[in-house]
Amino acid sequence: MNKITIIGAGSVGSTIAYTLMVSGLSTEIVMIDINQEKAIGEALDIRQGIPFGNPGTIYDGTYSDAVGSDIVIITSGVARKPGQTRLDLAQTNINITKTIIPEITKYAPNAIYLIVSNPVDILTYTFCKCSGLSENQIIGSGTILDTSRVRSRLSEHFEISQSNVHAYVLGEHGDSSFVPWSLANISNIPIEECYESFKKVNGDIEPINYDEVEEYVRKSGGKVIEAKGATFYAVSMSVCHICKCILSGIDTTMTVSTMMHGEYGLEDVCLSTLCVVGKNGIRSKVKLPLNEDEIAKLHKSADALKNIINNTTI
Repeated sequence: MNKITIIGAGSVGSTIAYTLMVSGLSTEIVMIDINQEKAIGEALDIRQGIPFGNPGTIYDGTYSDAVGSDIVIITSGVARKPGQTRLDLAQTNINITKTIIPEITKYAPNAIYLIVSNPVDILTYTFCKCSGLSENQIIGSGTILDTSRVRSRLSEHFEISQSNVHAYVLGEHGDSSFVPWSLANISNIPIEECYESFKKVNGDIEPINYDEVEEYVRKSGGKVIEAKGATFYAVSMSVCHICKCILSGIDTTMTVSTMMHGEYGLEDVCLSTLCVVGKNGIRSKVKLPLNEDEIAKLHKSADALKNIINNTTI
């Protein structure tokens, strides 16, 4: 038995609720939204399909209904519009988050908080600074989706299962993110060596254009928004993966956004590095053997985020 509260019943929040219920990950889901009618409708729509799936319950509620939650997922805020960057949303969504924090933490002080709203790194930082909670309880979804996107792109290029592809996206969940290519591999074979091996068998395979792959990752969200108005399926699947790792108690490495305390020479900023996530939230960070160029890119990403922090009121 477990309980998850989702704050925000928009496209992302409701799709997360649906995915959690269909997957059987949660037995009790509470949906909270300033637009109570929207939360009522989304919860009712999902609840009426439960007899065809795993036993559980989902209902709309208020902050007081979050008592006893194992996980609280924050998806509330203004959505990104076509042509708008995640960082353009900063001050508006900071203000919304700051109004939510005292209301929800009062009723669910022991929950793991999963921040999904954008700009996710800035809002994770806001939660760390304003909530009074232990930092291990606060996880930003960060670049877990970006990491999935780069693995998906590489699996397409090499025509191989995504489960065999190992690569990360680090830094900001946004335009300053980057792939540490020195660590990318397919079944423990460095990506360049793998290309040479595949080329001997399939001479038609093209070399990887690293810049093109990174651009694909950075612009994927914007492309989806331009095409259909919003992104919610892939982000919901990535959020459910984080929830599964928390609820299962099996510690798992993933790229999520957390507060930095000297790792890679970074302080007082939230961004994505490789972390170990389990039943108590963030167990530890895993220090990746980045080269000098990659560390410089991580610092550049941190500087971009710090610039936003310094120009907003948190």
